[in-house]
This record gives sequence, C-alpha cells and structure tokens, in this order.
Amino acid sequence: MKTEKSNNHETQIIKDPFLKIMEQAGCDGKFYTVYKWVFILGLSAFGAMIYMNIFLALDEPDHWCNVPGRDQTNLTLDQWRDLTLPKELDNRNVMTFSKCQMYDKNFTTLENYSGFNDTNLATKDCSNGYIYDKTWYETTITTQEDWVCEKELYVTNTFVFNRISEVVGALFLGQLGDAYGRRFVYYIGVVLSTVGRFVCIFTPSSFTMFVLTSSLAALTVNSLFQSPAVIAMEISGEDERSNIAMYQSVGWFLGTTFMPFFYWWLRDWIPFLCITTLPTALVLFFYKYAIESPRWLISKRRFADALVQLKRIAYLNRRSITITEKELVELYGNLEEEKVIGVASLFSGWRIAKNTIIMGFSWCVLAISYFTLVLFSSRMGGNPFLNFSLQNFVELPACIVGKYLGDRYGRRLTNSISYLICFFACFPVIVLFQDSEYKYLMTLIAAFIKFLTAVVYFLLSLQSVEIYPTCLRQTGIALGTILYNSVGVLAPYLVHLGTKYDIRYPYLILGLMFLVAGVSGFFLPETLHNRLPDTLEEAKAFGKNQKFFSLPKPRCHHSSEDEKLNQTKYAP
Repeated sequence: MKTEKSNNHETQIIKDPFLKIMEQAGCDGKFYTVYKWVFILGLSAFGAMIYMNIFLALDEPDHWCNVPGRDQTNLTLDQWRDLTLPKELDNRNVMTFSKCQMYDKNFTTLENYSGFNDTNLATKDCSNGYIYDKTWYETTITTQEDWVCEKELYVTNTFVFNRISEVVGALFLGQLGDAYGRRFVYYIGVVLSTVGRFVCIFTPSSFTMFVLTSSLAALTVNSLFQSPAVIAMEISGEDERSNIAMYQSVGWFLGTTFMPFFYWWLRDWIPFLCITTLPTALVLFFYKYAIESPRWLISKRRFADALVQLKRIAYLNRRSITITEKELVELYGNLEEEKVIGVASLFSGWRIAKNTIIMGFSWCVLAISYFTLVLFSSRMGGNPFLNFSLQNFVELPACIVGKYLGDRYGRRLTNSISYLICFFACFPVIVLFQDSEYKYLMTLIAAFIKFLTAVVYFLLSLQSVEIYPTCLRQTGIALGTILYNSVGVLAPYLVHLGTKYDIRYPYLILGLMFLVAGVSGFFLPETLHNRLPDTLEEAKAFGKNQKFFSLPKPRCHHSSEDEKLNQTKYAP
C-alpha cells in the first residue's frame, strides 16, 4: 500500500478498484447501451408521464353556472351570461363573470329578455350544475365530477395526498433500497405505479377511493427514476455520471413535453391516462438486464452475489471476467459492513449533516417552485397543452446547459448562481403580472425560471449521488425526495392563493426562497472530479480540504497533491 505525506499528515493514494473490475466486464458494451436506453432514458420518459398525467387530467377549464332558459331566446352565450351571472374581480384584478354564482331568479319565466337589466338581484350558488368551456377539453376528472366551487379543494387535496404518499414511499423505499437492494425496489415501483394510476381511472365517483388509488401510484413512482439511476452511477466512472443524469433528463423531457399532445388529440381524460400509463409496464420485458448493483452487494459483503452480477454484465457484453470470489474478498475483505441507522446516519457528523441540511433545503425550494409553475401553466390562459409543453420543453436545453456548466465550473457554483438569477427574475413577474398586456411576457419569464430550476434539478440530482456514501446513497436520495414532496404539499395551496386572491403572492414567496437557497448552496462541497464515497467515514470527511472560494480544476490539470487531498483514508 502506497502512502505519501502531505500537510504534516499521512494520506493514502487510492484508485477505485471497482472501476477496474467493471472494465473487465465491459463499461461500454451491449449491456450498458441497453441499460441506458431502456432503464434510464425509456423508464424516465414513461415514469414522467405517470408522474405528470394526473396534473392535466385534473385541470379545471373555465366554467360558469348553468342557467336554464337560453334555448327560449336568440341571445349569444356572452349576452346570456351578462344577463344571468353577476361579475366579480378575478386574481388579476379583472372584472369577469362569476364562476360559482348566479342571479336568484327563474329566467325561464321572463318574457322580455331584451329589456331586462336588474343588477340588484340577489345571488346564489349554482343550483343547476355547471357549463364548462370545451375549447380544449371534452372532459377532465374535474368537469366529470364537478370538483369546482364548493368542491374546488378536492383537486388541491388530491395533489396534497399524492405528495404525502410520495413522502411515505420515499422514506420506506429509500431505506429498503439500501437494506435489500436497488433492483427489489425497482420492481415494486414499476408494478405499483402502473397499477395505481390505471385503477384510479375507475374510481373518481368516490373521492376517497380516487385519492387512495392515485396515492398508490405516487407511493412508488419516484423509485422508477432513483433505483435504475443509482445502479447505473454505481457501475460508472466519474466522467460517465453526468451522462447518466443526462439520459435521465432527456427521458423526462420527452415524457413531459410530448404527453400533453396526447390529451390535445384525445380530448378525453380516460384514454389519455391509459395511453400515458401502460407503457411503463413494458420495461418488465427487459428483466435479464435488470441487475442488482455489484458495488452495493460488495458493501454488504455479499461477494458471491456481486460476482454473479458482474459475470451477468460480462456475458451480455460478450466479455469474460477473470476475477474470482476469493480475489474480491482479498480486495474488499477489510471493508467491514458499516452499521447505519437509516436517515439518522446522515446527521452523524458535522460535515455530512451540514451537507444534508443544505441539500434538503434546496430540494424544498425546487419542489415548491416546480409544482407551482406546473400547476400555473394550465391556468395562464390560452392553450393549456402548449403552456404545459413549453414549460417542460425548456428542460432539455436546461440539462445541456447544466451538464456543460456543471462539468466546467462545478455543481456548486452553477446551482447557486441559477437560484440567484431566479430570485431577480421574480421581480418583473410581481410588478407586471396583473396587467393582461404582458401575459405572454409573463409566460416566457415563468418558462425562464423553470429553465433555471431544471438546471438546478439536474445538478442537485448529481450532487445527491456524489455526496452520499454507497451504504446510504439511496437513503440520502430518498431524503431529498421526502423533503421535495413534503414541502411540495404547499405548492397546490400556494397556487390556490395566487388563483383565488392575487397572482403575485406565489412569486413573492418563491423569490425569497430562491435567495436563501442560492446563498446557502455556496456552502456545499464541490463534487466534480471526486470519486464516489463508499463509506460513512469518507462521506463525513468529504470536502474537508476544499477552499471556499475556488473553482474545480480540469481533470487533466490535477496535481498529485490534489489527487491525494481528494482521497480519504481507505485502501482495500
């Protein structure tokens, strides 16, 4: 074992031996190609549709009270509404027809419609149902079940219960993945998310059953993205990790960008949910490529099982692997299985606790901003499908920009600067959003903020993999998901606040959160050009020797001293 002295303490130079083993099995063969296309890109695209299709299916088109009697007149729709409906200020401070009130009068008995103009009539709630604007939708769940006016919180509460379900699922499945394996959790996610979303098609007549079935899908949907990506990154070198994140981001982009056009074409929520849910189950046909992470198996000292998975990869790559179980034991035999206590272990040292808290807050800000912008996209006026697609369309260029900047200037700097720009972008929204003259400019600014948050999401996902150790990697990622969805519960209420009262309020709150997240992000360690920590001790020391005001050096310029400082005191 080779050691060298630096800064009056002894530091051991270590290469990651696992990557040498993976080179034997084949890092760029058929297995890796299929895995990236099917389990990273493909499953991300299908999973994104399951995750997001409920947002469109629960959209609330423009509506008003159904007042009988128009068929007895030759009045236009606007003339009839002007006659029968009171007016009120909307969230943009514009006078519009009431959505939930009508004049308390029997207009079927009125003989002279043209001369009637009594605006002093008492008003009442809609008593004959509602009429919905069918410009874009033939049906949504909301219009089918009349979840508007006195039932308007049904939609908001559905989103809230789904977020709570995601929190429970992330807490349980994340720790399950670190305890029993990533592949096991992957299978649970594929089956339950598909079944849950499909079954909810038959349950809207009972709000309780609808919430339960839609929450079943939400319970496991995050594992569709997490488990395969963690496996891929654990068998990849550091230069490949951002490419894995890129594949996943492209999949998410394809799913969320093209999904709205299925609804635009079908116009009915039932076939829309079917066509955007069932494709996820197709990945089950690629079962022979669904491996368990050999790195995780080694961390559990299951050397024989790890060798089986390595040989499986080599076989699919038409390669041969020469390492034996005995050699694996010799290589990793002094690496004892660490005793961890789930999420609590992420707070077992000052440095890892600080990193966990900062990253957790960043996930919270992402959650509120993401869900707020998505829910607002269909309520901005105009074509809801194009609004939704436009906001998601920016995610692909955001990932490209995020990958370039993250690989060039580091994850930490790129994330913090992106958040701070979001903070300044909220100002014109707050000042101009009430003026309908600027509604298209506001849509573009909202898309720009979504673009920047997508950059942050891309790199924060990378940081989550690169900061946490193998024994707690999926638990750490799950904690981010837990916080993401816990705080995401507030987003529907934030949208309700902006829709019901003043559309500026959500952006004022978001702006303040962007500022805090941008400043605190500077205190995270830089993960670019650093190996994945395998042990809890390595994670506790991660970033200890990094200077606060510094940019990561290009890999080709690393000195031997830098290499030593980036390694922790473990050598197999």
